[in-house]
Amino acid sequence: MMESISINKFKKIGIDTTSSETIARPSMSYWQDAWRRLKTNKVAMVAIIILLILVIMTIIGPHINEYKYEELIKDENGKVMKNVKPNSEFWFGTDHLGRDMFSRVWQGGRVSIIIGITGALIATVVGSIYGAIAAYFGGRIDTIMMRIVEVLISIPYLIVVILISILTDSKSLGTMLISLTLTGWCGMARLVRGQMLQIKQQEYIIAAEALGVRPWKIITKHLIPNSLGIILVSITFDIPGYIFSETFLSYIGLGIQAPNTSWGALASAAQQNFMFHPYQMFFPGLMIALTMLSFTLLGDGLRDALDPKLRQ
Repeated sequence: MMESISINKFKKIGIDTTSSETIARPSMSYWQDAWRRLKTNKVAMVAIIILLILVIMTIIGPHINEYKYEELIKDENGKVMKNVKPNSEFWFGTDHLGRDMFSRVWQGGRVSIIIGITGALIATVVGSIYGAIAAYFGGRIDTIMMRIVEVLISIPYLIVVILISILTDSKSLGTMLISLTLTGWCGMARLVRGQMLQIKQQEYIIAAEALGVRPWKIITKHLIPNSLGIILVSITFDIPGYIFSETFLSYIGLGIQAPNTSWGALASAAQQNFMFHPYQMFFPGLMIALTMLSFTLLGDGLRDALDPKLRQ
C-alpha cells in the first residue's frame, strides 16, 4: 500500500496579480537588438575601436608634428635627412628623400580609406538599385540585365584601370574611383538580386502590388530596406577589397602619383630599400593589415548580429 502524504508538505502559492502586466523583456526594434548583440561580440567591438583610431589619425595625424608630408627635412647644415631611423623626433623615421614618414603614413591613409569607403558606397548604391530592378521585374528584363552583369564582371579591373588612365591621361583619386567602381558594383548587384528574389514572394509585396503601389516605390520602400542587413555586411567586406585594390595599383605604379601618396605608394617606394630600411615598409604595411583585418572582423560580427536566426 502507498503511504499517504501529509498536507503539511504542500505550500499554497497563489496568484500574484501585481506583476501580471510586467514585461519580462523590453521591447526593441530589429536594429536595436542587432546593436545589442553586436556589443556582446568583443572581437567586433575591438575592430570598431581600431577603425575609429585609424580614421581619427588619418584626419589629425599629418598635423600632429611640425613636418608636412611633402616637405624635405634638412638639418642645421642644410643637408637632407634621408633614411633616418625612428627616434624621438621622427617617430616613424624618414624616407629615401628625407620626408617624415609619420606624416606620410597618415596622409596616405586618407587616400586609402577614402577610396575604400567611397568605392564601396558607390558600388552598393548602383548594385542595389540595379539588382532590385532586375529581381522585381524578372523575365526577359532580368535575363538581359544579368547577362550584362556577367559580361562586365568578366573584365579584369586592371584592364579597366589602364584604359581609363590612358583615355583620361590622369592617375588622380577620381580616376581611380571611377576605374574601380565601373565594374565593382556587379558583385553587389548579383547578391542583392538573389536576396530580393526571396523577398519578392512575401505576402506584403503581393499585397502592395494588389493595392496598385508603383514598382519604383515597392523597390525603394520594401525590397531595398528589407535587404539592408546583407547589404551592410557586404559593404564591410567590400571596403578592404577596394583598399587592397588601391594598394596593389599604387604598388605597381598605376595608382596615386606624387606628391600625393597612399599606403600602397609608400609600400612601393619602400620595397627598393627594404633590406636596409625595413621600417619604411613596416609602418604602411601594418596600417594596411590592421584596416583590412578590422573591416573583415567587423563584417563577421555584423553578419552574426543581423542574422535573425541567431536572435535570442
